[in-house]
Amino acid sequence: MKKLLLLLSLFFISNAFAAAPQYHVLKKISLGGNGFWDYLSVDNTARRLYVSHGSEVAVVDLETDKVVGTVSGLQGVHGIAVVPESNRGYISCGRSNSAAVFDLKTLKVTGQVPTGTEPDSIIYDPFSKRVFAFNADSKNATVIDAATGSVAGTIALGGGPETGRPDAAKARYM
Repeated sequence: MKKLLLLLSLFFISNAFAAAPQYHVLKKISLGGNGFWDYLSVDNTARRLYVSHGSEVAVVDLETDKVVGTVSGLQGVHGIAVVPESNRGYISCGRSNSAAVFDLKTLKVTGQVPTGTEPDSIIYDPFSKRVFAFNADSKNATVIDAATGSVAGTIALGGGPETGRPDAAKARYM
């Protein structure tokens, strides 16, 4: 009986390792520039990839794999949230304690929204129509009305957040 259990255990363990996914690089896209890299964000509607990089965000066309522009002149870029229905994007800028608002078509910065201290990740929740900037040092989240670009409130989180995620179950009922 012990031998049978040992053989079954070895069988299941070897199958678990054999089923592990094998990742490999399909393609490389050169973005250039200096400085740190942080978050990526995909705009499925426009088929664009936004990549945060130091003081700018590189924008890549996912159909051609070419850099089509940058959102620049920012301070300590981290996350990018895309709001297609209002043609706006929001970028968390950790060094200026703000979220930069930019036009998705022109990639020009159109405004700044004050956040807590050291905003890092930023997400758009389509259910509430709000953007949430997660502020590491002030241990809270700044809530931004995506339609107006104004601060709707602040949520105390009790610790330094890294990121958040919209409730996908609620988004299904939109």
